[in-house]
This record gives sequence, C-alpha cells and structure tokens, in this order.
Amino acid sequence: MKSNCNLILLVATTLLFSSYTIAQRTQKPPLHAKHWMAITGKPLAATAGSRIFQNGGNAVDAACAMLAATCTMWDVLSWGGETQALIYNPKTKKVISINAMGVAPSGATAAFFKSKGYEFPPEYGPLAATTPGTPGGLCHMLAEYGTKSLQEILAPAMEMATGYPIDAQTANSIERQKNWIKQWPYSKKVLLPHLGEKREAPEAGEIFVQSDLLNTLTKMVEAEKQALKKGASRKAAIMAAYDRFYKGDIADELVRGCQEQGGLITKADLANWKPIEEEPMQVNYKGIDVYKMQQWTQGPSMLQALNILENFDLKSMGYNSPSYIHTIYQAMSMAFADRDFYYGDPYFEPKEPMQGLLSKEYAKQRAALINPIQNDTLIGPGDPYPFEGKTNPYAELLKKRFAPDGKNDNRNFAPAHDTGGVAMVEELYQDRLWRGTTTVEAADKEGWIVSITPSGGWIPACIAGNTGVGMSQRMQSFVLDSTLNPFNVVVPGKRPRVTLTPALAMKDGKPYLCFGVQGGDTQDQNLLQFFLNMAEFGMTVQQATETANINTNQLWLSLGGNKIDDRKPRAGNILLSDKTPASVQEKLRSMGYKMSFEERTSGPINAIYFDWKHGSFWGGSSNHGEDYGISW
Repeated sequence: MKSNCNLILLVATTLLFSSYTIAQRTQKPPLHAKHWMAITGKPLAATAGSRIFQNGGNAVDAACAMLAATCTMWDVLSWGGETQALIYNPKTKKVISINAMGVAPSGATAAFFKSKGYEFPPEYGPLAATTPGTPGGLCHMLAEYGTKSLQEILAPAMEMATGYPIDAQTANSIERQKNWIKQWPYSKKVLLPHLGEKREAPEAGEIFVQSDLLNTLTKMVEAEKQALKKGASRKAAIMAAYDRFYKGDIADELVRGCQEQGGLITKADLANWKPIEEEPMQVNYKGIDVYKMQQWTQGPSMLQALNILENFDLKSMGYNSPSYIHTIYQAMSMAFADRDFYYGDPYFEPKEPMQGLLSKEYAKQRAALINPIQNDTLIGPGDPYPFEGKTNPYAELLKKRFAPDGKNDNRNFAPAHDTGGVAMVEELYQDRLWRGTTTVEAADKEGWIVSITPSGGWIPACIAGNTGVGMSQRMQSFVLDSTLNPFNVVVPGKRPRVTLTPALAMKDGKPYLCFGVQGGDTQDQNLLQFFLNMAEFGMTVQQATETANINTNQLWLSLGGNKIDDRKPRAGNILLSDKTPASVQEKLRSMGYKMSFEERTSGPINAIYFDWKHGSFWGGSSNHGEDYGISW
C-alpha cells in the first residue's frame, strides 16, 4: 500500500512539474536585438562592448573590450588571469576554441609543493600563480578575428584605470580580504588607498584609480602605435603589443615583482607561453550540436552528462520532478567522477581517453548503472578505455583512489576560493555566490558569436610589482598525487584542469545558443540544466536563466583548501532551491539524498538565443548579481 501511495505521489508531482514554467513570468525582461548583443558580468563592461559595437566593431571586438573592462574591475578577475573562448566564425561556419590558460612556472613541481607541507598548491599568493593568459588571449582573438586596433579596444579599460566609481560588491570584497592583501606590498598599494583608517578599502562609489595598470596598458598601445608607424599590418601591430607584455619591459617588471614576493615565474616562462587555437569538443544531443572546450577544462563533463541523459525521456519526467532531479544528479555525478580522474592538459603525457569518454556507447553503459529509485553514493570513475579499443592502464590506481565517504560535510555551494574561512551568513553567502569569475557573450548580425569564461586574479590577488597586474590563483587546480588524477599532476609548463567552461550550440547547421556561467565546480552543472530547460522544456532564454537548478556535491573540489580533506566529495549531498515542494523533498529523502537549501542555486547565467524564425537575438541574464546586457 505504501509503495502505491509513493507511486501516486510521484506521478502527481511529475504532472505538476511537466506543466510548469511554460508561462512563467521572469523577474528581468529578456533582451531583444536585430544588430548586436553584448552581455557580461558588470554593467560598465557591457557598456564598453556596446561602445565598440556602435563604432562599427564586430562581436569579437566587443567581446575583447568587455574582457578588458571586467579585468580592470577586479572583483571577479584581473589582468593576470586566464581566458577561455569559443568563437563561431560565420565565414568558415565553424566553431573554434581559444586556449589562453597560463601554465605552471619553472620550479612548480609536486615535490616542491609537498616539501612545503601542501597537499594541493596554495589558494592565494605568488605560489598560486600560473603565467598570465588573458593579455595574450585577448591579443590573439583581436588580431585573428577582430577588426579594430588594440588602442580602440583598450580605450574603455584605460579610461576606467584612470579612475572609475567602484561598485559596492568589489569595494566590500577588498575590505573583507584586506588581511590577505596587506601581505603583498604592491596589492596593498593599489587596493587599500585608506591604509591605517578604520575602512582601508575604497568606499562604494569612490573613484578607484589604478595608475600602474594604466601604465602597463599604455605601454601595450605604444608598442602597437610604433609598429604601425613602421608599416606593420593591424595584426602584426597587435602582436607587437603582445610581445611587449610577454617579452619586453612589462615582462621584466612582472617577473621581478613576482619573484620578489616569493613567486616562481621566470622571463623564459612568459616568453615561451602562447595561446593555442584548438578544435573544440562536441556531441550531438537530439539534433543539437553542443560545443565545449577541451579536457584541460571541465567542459567535456557537460557533454558526457548529455550523452548519458540522451538515454532517458526527460521531458516526460517533468521539470525538477523527483525523477528528473534524480536522473540528472546521477548523470552529473558520473560525469564529474570521470572529470576528477581522467581530465588534464592534452599537450602532456599521459593522453586522456576522450574518445572513449565522449562515445555514445560508453554513455549507454553509464546510463544503465543508474538505479531509478535509489541514489548511488559510491559513484566513481568508469572505464572508457575499452571504447577506444584499449586496456585501462590505471585500473590498479583506481582501486587505490580515495573513495567518497560522506564524512566531510563542509562543502558549500559558494566556490571555495570565495569563502575565505568566514562563517557563512546569508548576505555574505549571496555575495560570494555571485562572484568567482564572469562570462562574456557577444553576437552580431554578420554572424560572429563569442562565448568567453575568463577568470583568475580575483580578490585577494597578489599584484606583480608595479605592473598593476593581479596574478592568477589557478595553480590550486592541479593535484600533487597521481592517485587523485594521473593526468593533472603539476609539471612546469603544464596547464591545470580548470572549471572555466564557455558553451556554444548549433541546430540545423545554424547557431542556436551562446551561453556561460560563473561558479567554480557548479558551472557545467548549471549550464547543463539551462540547456535542458530550453531544449527539453521549451523555456525562453530568460526563463531558463532564472529557474531553479540543483547541484551535486559528489565531486572533488577544484578550488579551495590545501588539504585532501578540504576537497573530498560530499557523497549523496544535493543543493536544492528553498522553494522545492515538500513532496519533492520527501521523495528525494526516501531515495537516500542529503539535502541542503538556498534561495539561489546557480551563479549568474548569461546567454544569447538565435531566433531564426524572426531574424533576431534573444538575450538572457540571471535575475541576481550584477550581470547585465545591452543590445540593439
């Protein structure tokens, strides 16, 4: 009798949720445009993109201007961080991937960090820094696919560096993290203008001046101008600015300032680094081609989850019904278990088994393991090697790997690099939930589309000498023990496996969606659900950004903490919206889930939908945080 009642409850809940959201009102209106669209994490940065569009630039030009502006605003990233981009080229009708992730510097070995007592590289400071990637990535994208000069693209950021009214979110973040910032003399000089006063950070609305950064950007523009005077092409002149940053006097000061504070970056590290243009990863989900970055990001985990979920009738389950939540939780946990063990830099040995991981046959095998009525708290990595016709060389290593034991329940949805060890109250939680990285989405009527998820150098950042450039903290995403991941052990010159993951989708040979989100390990979880909201449940792009998601915490954290115990999975833990109906909670509890609840269940999602029926763009931007779009 009890089982029949449960079945009736499940059916009733499914029917309720299957009819949900189609007519749902949104808190923010969608954007509409015919000519261009610019969406990013800060209103001033969106304005920078709109200025470039209004001056005749294409979507790549506008995206680069937005990237430069967000880097100058500090809260979510700075100029020493990293940039990941997907670009749709309407001339070739292909999606390309820009890998502008910095690398581990000379001397950054597992033995080095272990000798200092670390179980992961540190979260903050000069030893957390990879080589800067964003300046090089911006120059490469602009030179190859833009139309404007670097001077034009950097103009908004340079205006801001002369002084802009700082927002409360960033100013308060600086104040909270000032004890970290005071450890680094160049950070203290820039970020704490009221040193010795009760409030040492800038106040909200105060004109925040960055003279050192302005000088660095001015030097880059000067290099471009000098090259043009000598008859160089637009592209060559932009790359002259690139060379001044990575090989010239900017590099000299960056290296000096880094090493003075105990960092490892050398002049050779900067000179030898370069951005790489790559083929993106891609799977087809029910007629839609979804593109992500390669396995040095977590992007393929979303593709793996889509392959698994293609074996289920998600629409009939109903949006956020118990069966839907359970199914996507299991699929995401499986995909992340593979991510945690098999993903790494493809330019280093060993080679990751991506052919097997992204095969439909492997996904079917994984899908068959999902118990429809019970949560599996022991989900671990699968074995993709047979689907490449190979034998897994790490079968014994998998047996030794740390298994989720459910004893570490200190996982919080807020990305761990934003927690700062402070007790979470609601206001603080919301602020940190909205931070972490940002996204840049841009499109134009000529067909150029750009999706960027840049990050690194967030507050508290260690500034490299008198450059004004905050160094990345991405070294912490390496592991020091091959038992955790034999593909992601730190080695000089290697890229860490990062969480940053822009997305593009094509349908019927035409652009369908351009989308991204902030939020550490939750990024591909939230993007997966955003995509399904549109592809399976017919939501508008704005509805899909605002509706509630779930998160699995059954994964190894990529960020935060120097000890194994800081990073362990929380087996069976699920984050739900605090508006989740009691009937859904009851059903999930009976399936073995440990539930936590928050008002917000996703970092801000930004997206552009291409409406081919009407020849227009739709823009969506989450209803919380500062993310903002402008269109025409």
